[in-house]
Amino acid sequence: PTDVLSFPAIPFCSSSDFQELLNQDNTYKNPDTGNIILGDIMISVPKSFSQAHLYGHSVRREYSFLFAHSMLHLLGYDHMEPDQARVMEEKQEKILQNLGISR
Repeated sequence: PTDVLSFPAIPFCSSSDFQELLNQDNTYKNPDTGNIILGDIMISVPKSFSQAHLYGHSVRREYSFLFAHSMLHLLGYDHMEPDQARVMEEKQEKILQNLGISR
């Protein structure tokens, strides 16, 4: 079983390239609120607990990491190539630091 799944709603051509949103007329917006819908995230709670224990940090830190990781996927980031992974890992760490969540 996996720890987190991301289901992007927006087909970004490159990481955080919001040009696609500007070219659309409400395609990616919630019709009731007007908010942009990035996609869906599913986090396995049991996996979050076991990984927190395995890595020796809090469940809060593990859950936050998984959420940040998935949000970056919804914004078009990936980690299939070493350069992509480095960028994504740096962004994940910066997000967690800005939130005051450490290992």
